[in-house]
Amino acid sequence: QVQLVESGGGLVQPGGSLRLSCEASGDILAIDTMGWFRQAPGEQRELVATMGSLGRTNYADSVKGRFTISRVNAKKAVYLQMSSLKPEDTAIYFCYAKIRRGGLLYYMDYWGKGTLVTVSS
Repeated sequence: QVQLVESGGGLVQPGGSLRLSCEASGDILAIDTMGWFRQAPGEQRELVATMGSLGRTNYADSVKGRFTISRVNAKKAVYLQMSSLKPEDTAIYFCYAKIRRGGLLYYMDYWGKGTLVTVSS
């Protein structure tokens, strides 16, 4: 079994900051890409930011310059530092990881259950 557990969501005022954390656990042999997606009410899930195992990053245009993704491979963890938050950033944020489980030769996609971020005054 593999689990991704997010934490750090909550209510924040426009212009504020929030840090999301996600840790993977279970029978994990290797992790490739880790990242964050989000889904606003009535919208499709969209990419926020990802980071490869060697540190290459990819950001949605809407968050460039405001959000920063980082990871600590030894902890199997990924983080999202969000600054200058806007009401349109309100969404459920999902942790994502491409993981190779023990005994398998291929990677699979795993998702956390999500954490709600609300940006409102």
